[in-house]
Amino acid sequence: MTETLDAIDWAVLTELQADARLSLSELGRRVNLSASATTERVRRLESLGVITGYRAEVDLAKVGYPVLAVVRLKYPGNKHEPLKRLLAERGEFLECLRTTGDDCYTLKVGATSMPHLEELVNLLTDLGSTTTNLVYSQTQPYRGPRPPVQRLQ
Repeated sequence: MTETLDAIDWAVLTELQADARLSLSELGRRVNLSASATTERVRRLESLGVITGYRAEVDLAKVGYPVLAVVRLKYPGNKHEPLKRLLAERGEFLECLRTTGDDCYTLKVGATSMPHLEELVNLLTDLGSTTTNLVYSQTQPYRGPRPPVQRLQ
């Protein structure tokens, strides 16, 4: 998507990222659009693939996953299907990013306990070498993109 978003698009995205359960009329009120114009704007952003979904944010500890880790995986070769299968089978792998550098993947992993985390990391070490970091706290939760800062030339 190479289309440039205008200020109203960004306002809509900002409001939806803060609360995706807003009614379209309330969203319109917040961004100074009619309900029909807001509906059209949101549908356009969805059809362009800018808005890719809506989801609930879940407190991992409250649903039984108090251990959070970031695991870097150095994956030998270029046959990545075994990793893709593992990610599809196991819901504890919360996020997986393909990265540059020494490590090929960075994974966010939720576990019920340290032994459970060890089990999950062992599944990954069957695929390549790993480096695991425990997360003490989330200093900046994921918040979604903001409009780019306009820099002076």
